[in-house]
Amino acid sequence: MRILLVEDDQALAEVVAEGLRDQGMAVDLAYDGLDAAAKMDVTTPEVVVLDRDLPRLHGDTLCQMIIQRADRPMVLMLTAAGAPGDRVSGLTLGADDYLAKPFHFPELILRIRALARRRPFARPPTLASAGIELDPLRRTATRDGRHLDLSVKEFAVLEALLAASPGFLSAEALLDQVWDENADPFTNTVAVTVGRLRRKLGAPPVITTTPGVGYQIA
Repeated sequence: MRILLVEDDQALAEVVAEGLRDQGMAVDLAYDGLDAAAKMDVTTPEVVVLDRDLPRLHGDTLCQMIIQRADRPMVLMLTAAGAPGDRVSGLTLGADDYLAKPFHFPELILRIRALARRRPFARPPTLASAGIELDPLRRTATRDGRHLDLSVKEFAVLEALLAASPGFLSAEALLDQVWDENADPFTNTVAVTVGRLRRKLGAPPVITTTPGVGYQIA
């Protein structure tokens, strides 16, 4: 799951981003509204976590721009303005959810995942193919009934491949979906992670590689 976190408090943004990454999310950061708008022209997040009081381009204006996009992500306003009237005005602008600061981090995680499931064309609650079953909400994966002990990135790669099955995902597409803007495009981290995932999935092999095309759950 790809998230765009828009927060002008850089210290808070880094803490929240690290926590989301620990949950297997790819997180891009923007510290002002114009930077966020520019990043959305490059990548399409599933959820935007949006502060309202932003420099350069106010969060309310950015929210209205986001909801007009054809590929629009879900919007969670995360702001210190937590009075009932603030919540109503934020939802009226088109935000899909509203969470006031200070907040409990587990609640933020649950709300982000709930929004991702509500997004049009969202992935089904459980992904299954080739004897593999993966539940993104419960963070569980099995193959032929056997529990798979996966790292955060291995789980996210398997989730992306299952969602794309029977189609292919290139290394670049996996890097975009599972990692984030800080990932080195020339790194071999995708191949290394897929290699570890293959070993944990066991025999017979189910992840195939087609040179010049990408990876596929066969």
